[in-house]
Amino acid sequence: MLDAYAGTLDVHTIHLFALRWIHFIAGVIWIGHLYFFNFVNANFAKTLDADGKRKVVPQLMPRALFWFRWGAMFTFLSGWGYAFWKVFLATDAGLFGVGGLLNSVWGLWITLGGVLGTIMWFNVWFIIWPAQQKLIRWTKNGETPAEAAALTKRAFMASRLNTYLSVPLLFCMGAASHFPSFSLPTVILAFVIGCGLVWVFCNKIGPKAGADFK
Repeated sequence: MLDAYAGTLDVHTIHLFALRWIHFIAGVIWIGHLYFFNFVNANFAKTLDADGKRKVVPQLMPRALFWFRWGAMFTFLSGWGYAFWKVFLATDAGLFGVGGLLNSVWGLWITLGGVLGTIMWFNVWFIIWPAQQKLIRWTKNGETPAEAAALTKRAFMASRLNTYLSVPLLFCMGAASHFPSFSLPTVILAFVIGCGLVWVFCNKIGPKAGADFK
């Protein structure tokens, strides 16, 4: 009876599913920590004095940033690995063939999502993480160099940009399998709604969430 539900398991199917599974797990780790930093920790950090920061930051941030940056890396590698394998190895769709990255609804959504994800990955590894390494070290040593404020702002802005891009990114990934068309108005609407939600979460709900707990 179970044979009626069995599909063909060839090497491409197995590899593609494995890459997708890795992509899901790593993406949850990455975006989950991104939301923790922006919706929770950004507001919590404002309640700490200098002594509190010296105790909390060196213990919390290296641990959280480990999962954050490596989640980003594995999401990035598995995502583009999946797309490359699907259109160049499992099929001959390529960029412009039938079902290709730039010639299909699936491909266009995946490509747009991949571009957004690549921007976010770059921000993590080349802006946020290098800045946080210095900031954590300075906080641990009780140092306040002149460049600390500018570096803090740069890391914050990169993290906040990633948060705004993340909701349209998630729409793209879902739309690739579950939305039947790709158009500029749909993309714009996804960005407007997504960025609006993030603004509300960061500026209206985040600062108040749990603050009045007794």
